[in-house]
Amino acid sequence: MSHNQKESNKALKLGIGTNKVGGHNLFEGLQDEDGFDIVREALDSKVQMIDTAYMYGLGRSEEIIGEVLKKYPRSSFKIATKAAQDPENDLKINNTPTFLKKAVDDALARLQTDYIDIFYIHFPDENTPKDEAVAALNDLKKSGKIRAVGVSNFSLEQIKEANKNGQVDYVEDAYSLVHREAENKLWPYLQENHISFVPYFPLASGLLTGKYSLADADKFDQFTKEQFETIISALKLVEKIAENHNASISQTILAWYIANPSISAVIPGARNASQVTNNVATLNIDLTETEYQQIDTAFENF
Repeated sequence: MSHNQKESNKALKLGIGTNKVGGHNLFEGLQDEDGFDIVREALDSKVQMIDTAYMYGLGRSEEIIGEVLKKYPRSSFKIATKAAQDPENDLKINNTPTFLKKAVDDALARLQTDYIDIFYIHFPDENTPKDEAVAALNDLKKSGKIRAVGVSNFSLEQIKEANKNGQVDYVEDAYSLVHREAENKLWPYLQENHISFVPYFPLASGLLTGKYSLADADKFDQFTKEQFETIISALKLVEKIAENHNASISQTILAWYIANPSISAVIPGARNASQVTNNVATLNIDLTETEYQQIDTAFENF
């Protein structure tokens, strides 16, 4: 593979998560103008996937993205969005075919586009047979409104039910170097069935940026004291590798995900345009095989 091919393959894997674009219901102090800047910077930087959801601002994130993307060639990036929270029923989770078909039409209107590249069922509901929910999205795939069918936050059993007829293309779920359960729980089935995996929370809500120290252990009570010490020590190793590449710890962690063949796309979030720029600089990092393995081993107990 030529250097240029390698670079372009890496670029195809970098996206952006947009819960801080218009996500006023999720974060305090967000400004819509920053949201517009984030999306513009992402598209100007040739970020390949914009990942959003109805729940990010109850449609506001999709509206902001829709306003910006009109000015860019639609074929130059992918849009992924998600729905499950029913605005007509107190945001209760709904996977019925009727709801999903309307959700896709509503998202297309807010995004001001003719098609959505990946449409995810954001959360599973209790009653809808998952293969029926996915079949409804598959109908929309056949009609061209969406190009791929995804599920998010589904257990392995729910993924298997959803994929009964081989119609699931993508799974999005929590995964990071400190939350690696998906590697054993989900990946064998996904790989066997040619389903792409997209992780969310790749930087573990900031823990993997390197900005925390041992004194911050109480902020991360999901880890034991020993686990937290292991993480801080692993991050010191990542910092040394980052220095080899004139990069930050978070850029180096993102580079590890991009180099991981089991991960289809990485979608770190951003609160402002400069964070997008920082994320895009990840593409300048070429981890050696040794560096990749060192990072893998440092976090192997998670």
